[in-house]
Amino acid sequence: MRRHAQTGAAILLAMLVVALVATLATAAYWTQWRSIEVERAESTRSQAHWVLQGALGWAQLILEEDGRKGGSDHLAEPWAVPLASARLSRFLAMDQSDALAADAADAAFLSGEIIDAQSRLNMANLVRNGALDPAAQTQWRRLYQLLGLPPAELDMLQSQVLRAVLGRNSRNSADAAPLWPRTLDQAAWLGLPAHSIAVLRPFATVLPERTPLNLNTAGAEVLVAAVDGLDAAQAQALLLARQRKPWNSVADFSAALGARAPAVPPDDFSTATRYFELHARLQIEAAQVEEIALVRRDGTQVRTLWHQRASANPASGS
Repeated sequence: MRRHAQTGAAILLAMLVVALVATLATAAYWTQWRSIEVERAESTRSQAHWVLQGALGWAQLILEEDGRKGGSDHLAEPWAVPLASARLSRFLAMDQSDALAADAADAAFLSGEIIDAQSRLNMANLVRNGALDPAAQTQWRRLYQLLGLPPAELDMLQSQVLRAVLGRNSRNSADAAPLWPRTLDQAAWLGLPAHSIAVLRPFATVLPERTPLNLNTAGAEVLVAAVDGLDAAQAQALLLARQRKPWNSVADFSAALGARAPAVPPDDFSTATRYFELHARLQIEAAQVEEIALVRRDGTQVRTLWHQRASANPASGS
């Protein structure tokens, strides 16, 4: 019986040793796998960053070339044509013997577009000479009505925008003014709810200074909000006329409105643009990385004011 007991204890001890070794081996394997995955993700992000930086540089060259031509900016120009999703291998000249690089480029898809930042209502226009601008207030009030957003929220936003602008221009660091946002998403600093930011995103923007609205690139909703007396039907008719022949000046737009058209202040409207948003996206398998930059064009010089990276899951539509 003693021998049987010793044999059973030895078997039990051996089983415990095997279980312990298996546990340690599994933990070591998981740690190694995790390390490899982290290194792979870091490598992918680094490569994606350089690819997207190249895409943004390419977009800047397009804007520089457009600046050399001069004239008005409109949606029939090359810069306004979005880059549809295409395999990265189409843009790269690779060594055909490098099978890994070729496979990686075939699995990656690049897309992007250049957006006229002055095709939307600029939040900075709400303030003129240290006070709220009545004309801009009316434009934003009409936009809020079109989008079904609460008027009380707009009153709060205008007050916060004024405080932020005055605080930005003030040298007194003790002023408890909200920070001036550089993007519409950062308008949450001014108390704007996330839902309203999402609704406003296609129609509003935040730029470093007051800017005229580009009549050649603004959408129908923005035109209705910006131009006094313009309704949705007239805005759609103007868009159709604009597709056939973009306007070269504000006077051309006024002529298209007709004899009874309201006055269109040339200081508040334009047919040319200085500020553009550059979007470049790279999708690798299920992951998507996006680089966004705001640039200002002065003649043929294009300068980046800021850029940021955003990760999105294509399946979620974000």
